Amino acid sequence: MGRRLIYLFLLLAVITGCKDKAKRLPFLQQDITGTDTTYRTIPAFRFLNQDSAVVTNKDFDGSIYVADFFFTSCPTICPTMHRNLLKVYHKYLNNPEVKLASHTIDVKYDTPSRMKAYATKLGIKGTQWEFLWGTKEQTYALAERNYLVSVGQDKAAPGGFIHQGYLVLVDKDKRIRGAYDGTVDAQVEQLMKDMDILLAEYKH
Repeated sequence: MGRRLIYLFLLLAVITGCKDKAKRLPFLQQDITGTDTTYRTIPAFRFLNQDSAVVTNKDFDGSIYVADFFFTSCPTICPTMHRNLLKVYHKYLNNPEVKLASHTIDVKYDTPSRMKAYATKLGIKGTQWEFLWGTKEQTYALAERNYLVSVGQDKAAPGGFIHQGYLVLVDKDKRIRGAYDGTVDAQVEQLMKDMDILLAEYKH
């Protein structure tokens, strides 16, 4: 009887462990060397936000965040992306553990003051949702090398730029934990579910 009880406890432990694992998000960028696994992180950065204030990676310490790449005059996917991202903003409004970071790829036109007007039109207040401006080299390298989002200038494209509409979920340790199509409602709903899962990870 005692042995059966031990087996029962072991079985419950395995089941519980499986459930806990199911509630953890994967890491999208892993480097495996021999038996060691490391997770690539978003590197240090320095931009200006919509208030012309300097924003660095340290401003995101202690928070999970969602990053995307856009431009304010975008006539195609950006309006849909940001309407959907507004759902995320309102759900986590004033939650100090959640931030949003939208990087402009039109660095010539999208000055901080223009992005301030854009943010105001969306109804964004404060700095929980940062609209970030930097040099073309800095922004494009960060998009393609680190967030794995394709961006570029193309005179033939609507608005003169091409970019993917991914919303990239980053954890408190600057590791990418998910990427979602910001133009698809179901994927944005999944993003918010995964954000809840990720926030719960830090409570254990």
